[in-house]
Amino acid sequence: MFHPLPISHREPLYRPPSEARSLILQATIGCSWNRCSFCEMYTDRRFRPRPTDEVLAEIAAMARHPVRYRRVFLADGDALVLSNRRLLPLLAAIREQLPWVTRVACYASPSNLLHKSPDELAELRAAGLRLVYLGIESGDDEVLVHTAKGATHAETVSALQRAGTAGLKRSVMIINGLAGRDLSDRHADASAALLNATQPEYVSVLALMLHDDGRRHRAAFGPTWQALDDLELLLELRRMLAACELERSLFRSNHASNRLALAGTLNRDRARLIGEIDAVLNGARARLRPAAGLRL
Repeated sequence: MFHPLPISHREPLYRPPSEARSLILQATIGCSWNRCSFCEMYTDRRFRPRPTDEVLAEIAAMARHPVRYRRVFLADGDALVLSNRRLLPLLAAIREQLPWVTRVACYASPSNLLHKSPDELAELRAAGLRLVYLGIESGDDEVLVHTAKGATHAETVSALQRAGTAGLKRSVMIINGLAGRDLSDRHADASAALLNATQPEYVSVLALMLHDDGRRHRAAFGPTWQALDDLELLLELRRMLAACELERSLFRSNHASNRLALAGTLNRDRARLIGEIDAVLNGARARLRPAAGLRL
């Protein structure tokens, strides 16, 4: 039976693929940064925190709802930009009124992780926040500057380490093809180095998909920027995987944007994953998803 939610969402609503069955609570509308050259998700809205009373009312309504969601995702683009004064009442209400919830997660950025002290992050962890998703996109400083990501390699390492020390699980996202042909090798090598330095619990690789022919992204890199074709994307991903030295990170490259779906644990499954890429590079094109079905 369909049970409509007593929650008002500002559409379109974005969340990580792994939060597909989560209760989505919009603690903020939009993204506080909203400048990345490749991202069009929040360009149609001005960033604003939602009134705490509105979100608390939705949590109270969900306590009476017949469907008991086990996970909660705090949207939109970076709910962690909110102060602990705003976040802690939400986490407390979830814990007290939705006691069946086992995990609360949200997007984060390196900057808003670094703007919180280690004690503040530990406080959020104790209150119920368990997982943060960071779109680090690349580990290469030149690529990060071109894309206006707002963080350096060193800052991203510090942010991920601070989150890990606080006990938060970290899911990082890298964009395959983001740097184009000229910077592809640097993008792969520096991204692997960043992962090695931080050992995140989860690693996802998405393929670059641009709207409006990527005018804003192309302008950020200049007229020589060229997109990677399908095989070049796989070569870049192969290079990154070969350089990874991860102790136990769940790896996924099976987003709707990826033509080759890959999943495993790094580094345990690295040889198998590289072997699957090599099979396609050596001619097994039938393993690729149809290009017409790719989407963000």
